[in-house]
Amino acid sequence: MKNVLFACVCVFMLSSCKQKAEAQAEEIVYKSFGKEIISDAAADVSLIASKYETMKVGDTINTKIIAKVNSVCQAKGCWMRLDLENGNEVMVKFKDYGFFIPKDIAGEYVIVNGNAFVEEVSVDEQRHYAEDVGKTAEEIASITQPKKTLSFEADGVLIKQ
Repeated sequence: MKNVLFACVCVFMLSSCKQKAEAQAEEIVYKSFGKEIISDAAADVSLIASKYETMKVGDTINTKIIAKVNSVCQAKGCWMRLDLENGNEVMVKFKDYGFFIPKDIAGEYVIVNGNAFVEEVSVDEQRHYAEDVGKTAEEIASITQPKKTLSFEADGVLIKQ
């Protein structure tokens, strides 16, 4: 009887170790930029998209989200635009211009931590961003009005490796 009980305990322990090893093998590895953050508790992009709909210029929300990268500054990697999945994008800049991200991550998913806010972007700044992504002179010249922009200042970014 003792041998049967011992065998059952051994089988149980081996199977639990196997499940733990499988869970660790599936763990996603991220490369960190800026402040060290963890991937836990990142909100889905649809949550922040709905919050942006009610925000006014000057409103701020501290949050962590996971979203798809639409574009990245091709000059330095000093900003990126994330897809809000509702036809809008959010412009992400990095706190105190303190770090840059790889320029080839368009289409990848990232986790960003920081402040979501709404701002009004000047004509000059819009033209600068248009130059960064390689828009034509005609497209740049067509920018003539300040624009309300969904923005995010990230203090930390995680990119899946």
